[in-house]
Amino acid sequence: MSPIIIGVIVVALLILIPMTVKIVNEYERGVIFRLGRLVGARGPGFFLIIPFVDRMVKVDLRVVTMDVPSQEVITKDNVTVRVNAVVYFRVVDPESSVVKVLDHIRATSQISQTTLRNVLGQSELDELLTQRERLNQMLQRIIDEHTDPWGVKVSVVEIKEVELAEQMKRMMAAQAEAERERRAKIIHADGEFQASERLAQAGTIIGREPTTLQLRYLQTLTEIASERNSTIIFPLPINIFEAFSRVGGNRHLDEEKTEK
Repeated sequence: MSPIIIGVIVVALLILIPMTVKIVNEYERGVIFRLGRLVGARGPGFFLIIPFVDRMVKVDLRVVTMDVPSQEVITKDNVTVRVNAVVYFRVVDPESSVVKVLDHIRATSQISQTTLRNVLGQSELDELLTQRERLNQMLQRIIDEHTDPWGVKVSVVEIKEVELAEQMKRMMAAQAEAERERRAKIIHADGEFQASERLAQAGTIIGREPTTLQLRYLQTLTEIASERNSTIIFPLPINIFEAFSRVGGNRHLDEEKTEK
């Protein structure tokens, strides 16, 4: 065999071997087309295809983390905000991801942006700020329904940041301050009401038991004495004043009788 023929065979082998031998990693699948017709997905590992007849498209099965660009959204209560999000998805059907969509990553990105605007546009600002977990689940469900025919499974959607205009931030701060002031006034009024009820109950008890008034009088004296005051106070029983009032009343009656 002439050297030229040997050289041609070697060159042909060097060209045909890479076209025939295919190696697919554990996290990949090779979708095979034979003369344009889908054969199926193969891998992982080593396998052979027919050169010039078969064509292989590699599909990555790992989870893709995709940032959704910031979107300008007008909420249900006519507040303009800018919202961005992150979407986690992966290919679960390699054949559908190649046959049914041209670029499944770009398609998932576009449907994520559209869904983000639509869903948040139907929500009020308070819901966007306080019920983010519910909105995340709604976004994940809707996006996953759209990508399911493409063999793409959307597992998580997270709203990352909500940007408000400076004027809206000031208005929300003023509203929060007014709300805190309102709660403080309610708590103060409630405390005054409870204190008045207690004082009324104490007055009723003291009215029934005069001894409690004397005990309270002695307690007050003790508190005053503990302040090291220079004034000395001698406590007198309340009954003494009652006796003086009775004596004064009797003397007034005697004088009236004498005049008569």
